[in-house]
Amino acid sequence: MNRIFATALVVLSATAVHAATAQKPTLAVTTLDGSNFDLSKQSGKWVIVNYWATWCSPCLKELPDISAYVTAHKDKVAAIGLDFEDTDKAEVVNFLKTHPLSYPVAQVDIDNPPKDFDTPKGLPNTYVIAPDGHVAKAFMGPITAKDLDAVIGG
Repeated sequence: MNRIFATALVVLSATAVHAATAQKPTLAVTTLDGSNFDLSKQSGKWVIVNYWATWCSPCLKELPDISAYVTAHKDKVAAIGLDFEDTDKAEVVNFLKTHPLSYPVAQVDIDNPPKDFDTPKGLPNTYVIAPDGHVAKAFMGPITAKDLDAVIGG
């Protein structure tokens, strides 16, 4: 992926993002620290599923905002960052040392992304999963706390 791709992503509208399905999506990934993240075990919480990449400028802007939001709402909100780029794990781990997040991150294969979510057509790409497990809202492009509050209800 290249930086031109990242720039083009910003201009895509939110309508380009389609909710994964009307059903409850599944997601089970191994995080960079070797732990397991299973969306089905987050029942009762809102879950932010955020596709991003280290080279994506809009992603870098929103990552601290998502992290702060999760920290401020830790009783009702969880998140998983899905690093969506073709790079070495060590590079992502080093990136996170200088850009720490309050939630786990997993690398996903760009050629074989999670099946229950649409393959990102741009980054960042975020899904907000309701406490009952359904996709409440999908976003293309950077999101803010205000966007999350509009879906989650502050």
